[in-house]
Amino acid sequence: MNSPSISSTFSVDSITNDNDSIKYFFQEKYAPLNVKGNFLTLCACPKNVELGEWLAHQIVEQNRLLHGMLQVIQEINGLTGFPICNESTCPTMSAGRLTYTWLVDGRAARISAPKFINRVEKWIVSKIHDPVMFPTESAAAGTTPLVSSDPSSTSSSSPTNASGQDWIGKSSGFPPTFYKDCQGIMTQMFRCYAHLYHGHWENPFFHINKHEVLNMCFVHFVTVAKYYKLVADKEMEPMQPLIDIYIKQEKIPPEALAGHWAQQTSSSMPAPTAPSS
Repeated sequence: MNSPSISSTFSVDSITNDNDSIKYFFQEKYAPLNVKGNFLTLCACPKNVELGEWLAHQIVEQNRLLHGMLQVIQEINGLTGFPICNESTCPTMSAGRLTYTWLVDGRAARISAPKFINRVEKWIVSKIHDPVMFPTESAAAGTTPLVSSDPSSTSSSSPTNASGQDWIGKSSGFPPTFYKDCQGIMTQMFRCYAHLYHGHWENPFFHINKHEVLNMCFVHFVTVAKYYKLVADKEMEPMQPLIDIYIKQEKIPPEALAGHWAQQTSSSMPAPTAPSS
């Protein structure tokens, strides 16, 4: 079965003169958000919610936000008859000089960005609606738990231990692979964000004054990803200059960098590790 590839390759010819292009989105003056507040309040797991249930909710919410941003580049231009992100403008799924590949019959293949994004979206939806991976009606429906998200009231749910006898979401019926599957989904979401910035930040987001909305979605995403160790640091390198800006501004709060499990001093099991690239 075809699926996303976790690997990525550097391609010198994927984007012409990419080294000469100005990355405005890496400049602090272009990094404002359209909202104010602490994203940890939307990220931290409340005490009365099992961590697997909460991560399922986070995956659905992040997919909703990303989908809204992807629709901006998928809208058909009335003059050209094509979306902004098309086979001609984006022949590969790239983020600067980095090109992402898709596994086709076990082999890494380069495909156009619109095809890659379409396959990622379908793959994520299939995961969310898989009753084995997401055995909760609330997660599949995308409903928001009616609980407080006070970051000082984090859940004490335990991460996976070395023996594999316990895992995130076990008590709620999630499979042993659930946390790893969440990492895979979030990694592919990050790659979509990386392409949105490197390929389309100026056109259309800046031109239609939606770059602040994109920034908001990205900060929310990275806060969740770092807090729960869902995306490897190396995977984030294509967007690291912007991430560093938000870390300096504490829009990505210090607690997110410390991680959810830094609060779980009573847990005898170690925190899970971020996925390797």
